[in-house]
Amino acid sequence: MPQQPLAQVPKDATWQWQDSGACREADDTLFFHPPNERGLARLRRDRAAKAVCSRCPVRIECADYAIRSREPYGVWGGLTEEDRERIYARIAIAEYPRQRGEGADMCSDEIAAAISARSLGIA
Repeated sequence: MPQQPLAQVPKDATWQWQDSGACREADDTLFFHPPNERGLARLRRDRAAKAVCSRCPVRIECADYAIRSREPYGVWGGLTEEDRERIYARIAIAEYPRQRGEGADMCSDEIAAAISARSLGIA
């Protein structure tokens, strides 16, 4: 059971950063899994989405938004649904990041690891 309702848009959310996202030039189905996708197919799609995120100029803003809003679906800022679930599970509700930049600060290690060579299947 989640600690708080899913996908709560932060009060200070801005959207201009989305105009610069590398994902705007990619197939949007790359970032959201189809029903019943599992195993190697899901891993490959997630890695391909993370590769797009790895070259994105607004990756940190995107990941920060997804963490702060508890975005339940898709790859955001290189973080898969599973990556974010691990983040959500470790952050106590009283400490949950709500101000712009707090999610990126609190989860900088996870955000960096999300697009590491190992995560992309390169190493």
